Amino acid sequence: MSKKQLGIIFGSRSCEHEVSIISGVQLARSADREKYDIWPIYIAKDGRWYTGDALLDIRTYTPFDPSKNGIKRVTLDITAGSGALIHYEQEKGLFAKGVTPVTVTRLDCVIPVLHGLHGEDGSLQGLLELANIPYSSTGIVGSAVGMDKIMMKQVFRGMNFPVLPDTYALRSEWKKDPDAVIAKVEKTLPYPVFCKPSCLGSSIGVSRANDREGLKEALDLAFSYDRRVLIEQGLDHPIEVNCSVLGFDGEMRTSVTEMPTTSGGELLDFADKYLTGSGSKGMASLKRIMPAPVGDEIIHKIEALSKDIFRALDCKGVVRVDYMLTKEDQLYITEINTIPGSMAFYLWQETGLPYAKLIDELVACAERAFEEKNENNFAFTSDILNGVVLGGKKGGKL
Repeated sequence: MSKKQLGIIFGSRSCEHEVSIISGVQLARSADREKYDIWPIYIAKDGRWYTGDALLDIRTYTPFDPSKNGIKRVTLDITAGSGALIHYEQEKGLFAKGVTPVTVTRLDCVIPVLHGLHGEDGSLQGLLELANIPYSSTGIVGSAVGMDKIMMKQVFRGMNFPVLPDTYALRSEWKKDPDAVIAKVEKTLPYPVFCKPSCLGSSIGVSRANDREGLKEALDLAFSYDRRVLIEQGLDHPIEVNCSVLGFDGEMRTSVTEMPTTSGGELLDFADKYLTGSGSKGMASLKRIMPAPVGDEIIHKIEALSKDIFRALDCKGVVRVDYMLTKEDQLYITEINTIPGSMAFYLWQETGLPYAKLIDELVACAERAFEEKNENNFAFTSDILNGVVLGGKKGGKL
């Protein structure tokens, strides 16, 4: 049996660029080389795409030099069904006319390992849909909703999922009249509150405000990262618990539920997630208790709710749902990560599923979704073009 050509896309124009590199290299180095030819595809901060074995070495990125041996700049042919990665080679010789497109490989499947904007938010998924390449992550709509905290909470609230009270503000409103924004927040929510950039992850730009002065500082920070900011009611000393879901369509299962621990503060921030252990291990190095010591009843509730969320957003592959649990055992959804840090492999290892097998399941989910999609009828023939006359330079008439 021939090996599958597996593309792993990571990096991109995002504040979570470096975190994505860690997750992407982890996955590429963990895949079964007996089953796959691995094609690491790195999207640099300027948006250019590269591939090559050198991208499997984390040292390649400090700093990244595209002229290094073992790195080729590529583009994706979005002709439906092509799956081709194209490298443009400079022609040589006296009569050279420019560059020649050369197919590096034809991808059978893609695992997106991007965090944040321009990857986790549905943009890359749309490109892969156009190219008609199987991919393992949640689709366009679910990815977009999961990325945008403001929209996500509106959707979850409409489905009667438990979320905390909140409001939101625009950067233009903040610049025009910050006192009015603060007044709206104080009228809507009691202190403490959390201010969060709407479309950002890894706790970047997130901070807690206990009073008006703290709120001003928190909003200033959040608006430096996004033009839309979610302001959410805070809780006193909640427990954070996370659960991963794996599958597609009606078939899904949950991982162990974890309780991450902070380095001392109440907010699990970027440093807690990525800088406290071995930085090269990403989310896998975070201190955590597994399974979370919250009792079987709460665990079952978390598992059931996580499956409901997975189904509601029509998710695919592996996701992680984060929660806050109060001392009174009230559960609130914090967010869904449709491409979780380190692909949440550490949660699945606790169930007896090694990372290589998790990757196999991601590929299987991508292929099943691809087969389902191609069962759809994309052709509808009508006579609407017959008899159409376009007159004049500015438009036409039917």
